[in-house]
Amino acid sequence: MTVTIYDVAREAGVSMATVSRVVNNNPNVKPQTRKKVYEAIERLGYRPNAVARGLASKKTTTVGVVIPDISNSIFAEIARGIEDIANMYHYNIILCNADKKKEKEIRVINTLLEKQVDGLLFMGGTVTEEHVQAFQTSAVPIVLCATSDENGMIPSVDIDHEAAAFDAVSTLVRHGHRHIAMISGTLQDPANGYARFQGYKRALETAGIPYDEDLVRIGNYRYESGVEAMKYFLGLKKRPSAIFAATDEMAIGAIHSIQDEGLKVPDDFSIISVDNIRMASMVRPQLTTVAQPMYDLGAVAMRLLTKLMKKETVENPRVILPHETILRLSVSHI
Repeated sequence: MTVTIYDVAREAGVSMATVSRVVNNNPNVKPQTRKKVYEAIERLGYRPNAVARGLASKKTTTVGVVIPDISNSIFAEIARGIEDIANMYHYNIILCNADKKKEKEIRVINTLLEKQVDGLLFMGGTVTEEHVQAFQTSAVPIVLCATSDENGMIPSVDIDHEAAAFDAVSTLVRHGHRHIAMISGTLQDPANGYARFQGYKRALETAGIPYDEDLVRIGNYRYESGVEAMKYFLGLKKRPSAIFAATDEMAIGAIHSIQDEGLKVPDDFSIISVDNIRMASMVRPQLTTVAQPMYDLGAVAMRLLTKLMKKETVENPRVILPHETILRLSVSHI
């Protein structure tokens, strides 16, 4: 049978109100009484009912986190930052994988709000009008993490994706490359895909290099699309000397596609990308990349959410964290 607060009170010889104060860490309980209650809880194996406590306090101490692809190591690292800060502020996390499907994302958002979470973090997906409408029905704070909405209305923590791509392509230019191809993410994703594509184009323009649409292939951010895009570039009569991939996964796919043809990186092609996932330093040659501060993205987003949930003053609801170019072995001078 389920042990109730009444059972604990009877076992400890105190009122149910006293047990409630002990369970909720109310300081107005004598140490000796507190000890008796804890001993009774231990003997009976009592577990406080979180739902009942939430109804009483109108707080569930839970935060919903929507993750687009749980198999992607980027989001795993961001989630680690979220969880560490959540634990620090005594919040529990409900993590939901949405498989990068808009309909599932909307459904998950509504489900979490129905569960009466105290706040919601939406991580790394494209924020559409449907998402914004779902967020606007919420009575709890929402923070976007590793993405942002087009109009900048929702609090967010992200990097400047356009600037990160610009820095990546500019690195290739400084190494003497002028025939530079891009493996892009979807251009329907304004926060990541389109922004990185725009950074690529701006870097070419700054260097006085004409834009050539034949040197751009659209991928889906994942390894396999990098393999396929590189096969296309390998088939061109005039091959590019360097490739900018919008993500490390696609860059690694490109490297393997090059190696499958008996060619070498960076001798035959230089490769650079954005993200700095753990695999970037494990692949051979080690991948030159523009690093996102992934753990910090999660940690700062969760801290921003705690401030909003506690109604603390927030000076800047749209945080842009710095990125950093990590020079490794996949880029060489020509």
